[in-house]
Amino acid sequence: MPEQNMTAKNHASFFPAEMQILSGSALKVISVVTMLMDHIAFVLFPLFPWARTPVFNGSYAPSLYRIFRDIGRIAFPIYVFLLVEGFLYTRSRIRYARNLLLFALISELPWNYEHTGTFFYKYQNVYFTLFLGFLGCWVIEYFWEKRMAQFLCLLALLLVSFFLKADYGWKGFIFILIMYTLRAEPAPRAVVGSCWLYYEWKACFAFIPINMYNGKRGFIRNSFIKYMFYAFYPIHILILGLLKYKVFM
Repeated sequence: MPEQNMTAKNHASFFPAEMQILSGSALKVISVVTMLMDHIAFVLFPLFPWARTPVFNGSYAPSLYRIFRDIGRIAFPIYVFLLVEGFLYTRSRIRYARNLLLFALISELPWNYEHTGTFFYKYQNVYFTLFLGFLGCWVIEYFWEKRMAQFLCLLALLLVSFFLKADYGWKGFIFILIMYTLRAEPAPRAVVGSCWLYYEWKACFAFIPINMYNGKRGFIRNSFIKYMFYAFYPIHILILGLLKYKVFM
């Protein structure tokens, strides 16, 4: 989970101030819970017929699998929003980038095992996408007055994201750049971001909690808890993989 080191501030939102009630910590909890719901449905629910059965009668009645996965779509945009906030307000961008890359490497074997039951899988985990997106934000800022260098560096990162085949891939990389570029324009950010996510249109609902953000850090201040949010990703996918291949299959 991307870190945040920030103080309260006026935050760009299309909601009035009285509706901006979510801290960064609250957004982290929402993103973690919805991600967990998505991954439980993806990994475990196909093993149980009851989870693929409509929960009530009707032509378009969804299954529990479908409900969990649809709710889980909002996790990635919230993670990206927190990533951009962290990029803007972290005390050390080098340390932030290091943490993203470190947990990308740590998460790779659990990610592979969750998907294949082995330690080999042709796609990579989402931390790589977040890491490349973080570098992309840095490139935009660092080469702001050197547009050719900016373009070439972003193109190189885009190609890496394409051939690396990390979760959300090059589309996720560009989404991060959209969220960073339009960070001060809440309505265009929501519209352009939603249009870009047309292939996962339910993810667009993430812009509701994003625009309820109040700019406050919230209750997560302890360094141990902060790193536990990083570690939650590899830990939970390893547990889900073990449940799938060692318990239920």
